[in-house]
Amino acid sequence: MRLRTTLAVLVAASLAGTACAGGDADGNDGTSDPGANGDASGPVYGGTATYGLEAENSGGWCLPEGQLAISGIQVARAIYDTLTVPDADAEYVPFLAESVEPNEDFSQWTITLRDGVTFHDGTELDAGVVKNNLDAYRGEYPARQPLLLRFIFEPVTAVDVVDDLTLTVTTDAPWPAFPAALYANGRAGIIGQAQLDDPDTCDRKLIGTGPFQLDEWVVNDHLSASRNQSYWGTDADGNQLPYLDAIEFRPVVDPVTKANAVLSGDLTMAHGSGGAVTQIWMDADDAGDISLVSSEEFPEVAYTIVNAAKPPFDNRNARLAAAAAVDVEEFNQIRNNGIFTIASGPFGPGNMGYLEDAGYPPYDLEAARGYAAAYEAETGQPLAFSYTYQSDPETTQTAQVLQSMWQEAGFDVSIRPIEQAALISTAIGGDYDTISWRNHPGGDPDSQYIWWYGGSPLNFGGFDDPELNALLDEGRTSLDPERRTEVYEEVNRQFGAEAYNQWINWVRWSVAGDTGVNGVFGPLLPDGSEPFGGLAGGHPVSGIWLAQ
Repeated sequence: MRLRTTLAVLVAASLAGTACAGGDADGNDGTSDPGANGDASGPVYGGTATYGLEAENSGGWCLPEGQLAISGIQVARAIYDTLTVPDADAEYVPFLAESVEPNEDFSQWTITLRDGVTFHDGTELDAGVVKNNLDAYRGEYPARQPLLLRFIFEPVTAVDVVDDLTLTVTTDAPWPAFPAALYANGRAGIIGQAQLDDPDTCDRKLIGTGPFQLDEWVVNDHLSASRNQSYWGTDADGNQLPYLDAIEFRPVVDPVTKANAVLSGDLTMAHGSGGAVTQIWMDADDAGDISLVSSEEFPEVAYTIVNAAKPPFDNRNARLAAAAAVDVEEFNQIRNNGIFTIASGPFGPGNMGYLEDAGYPPYDLEAARGYAAAYEAETGQPLAFSYTYQSDPETTQTAQVLQSMWQEAGFDVSIRPIEQAALISTAIGGDYDTISWRNHPGGDPDSQYIWWYGGSPLNFGGFDDPELNALLDEGRTSLDPERRTEVYEEVNRQFGAEAYNQWINWVRWSVAGDTGVNGVFGPLLPDGSEPFGGLAGGHPVSGIWLAQ
């Protein structure tokens, strides 16, 4: 129980979301040039960007122990670099590393670091500090007590230094997705040795190798960072990054307030994914008042978790009844003006495992009633359950719409609003019937192993499906890319057949800015490839520039 309580602290605000998240908007298609507003005059240096975040990351940025949702990740990407990053095809390529190469059976990886990289405190990046970071992530470094990343790096059995710029990582089985773990959706940045060993202020005295270095953090007000004059990164023309003199992140929890702050000029730019903010920005973009960069590539999915570990949803008929009773098309019209894309499963279009039809139950009121009748015949109980959700105005409306649909099918459904931190604790403790959620951003599907494997403390739905477990093990260890694709398509179909998670829509994230904002997706990557086109894990800030 102590582990579950600690996990509650870890993931507070990092995974939950509303079932109405996402949106559809015109904008940049993910390419790096010319930027958000199409200004082809070329990057210019200087200026400060004020960036509106959806929330504060009050737990700070001691990355092994971090509690990073998208807002925390967005800041982390300004301060720290990861060893790998995804490119436009969601292939993980070297970034802070110069190369990441496997042995013949992918059970040992050799990481070669870039030479001449320094941390913000002037110390050099070398294999020793990277080993210590990786050991900290996997729970083998005495100064740090990791949680989420411990599970991500569980297959690692040893990290060994070869020379100043080279180390090897050994795993307990073939792990072809290891380069994706080195990124961990932007959470696995490399922190300086002094920060890693700091017993008291690791969370707020930040030392990275990233494009910006911390100046000041005032919780619930702002975090300001100035240009790293010694940054190793350059653009395609060899110009040193970043372009901005400084960046200031400001948490603005209310989405409408944040959306309007961009329109008024109080914020230079901001990110968002909710229906209200998306609509405001789409209208302003159409009017030419702002620049809007939007992406549904490699998206998160908004959904309802059903608790398969206890009645009523330990029964398949109950899960199918709840799924078939929700008219997601009508829901999308009522809640989102029809602008979001209905999800067919956990994997969005373009991602490994995506299927247009994965067999998830379609809306069918009579079928829903039939499943509920079968449940009652098996158990002697009518179908009754509660829906737990984060108590903000938008999610309350979502809860009310879902409740009305379930009640139309004849189910006895109550709605249960709680605070976000309590929402996470409730999910971890399993004290719910159904719960509003948002998770599973795109990239290599092996990153979902910790959320779905039976017995994992992070499998909040409580299902332990032998078929899914076997597929997840095979997907993790298979060296055949075609077979891995087949495996994750089978995973998708199993979710459709069992309705453990009840899909709503894929989440479209947007970044809105004034008409001078450029370079949201970043410059070309060091190997010359185009940067990743997804926004669910934030975006780089090294390539942002402001037209004069």
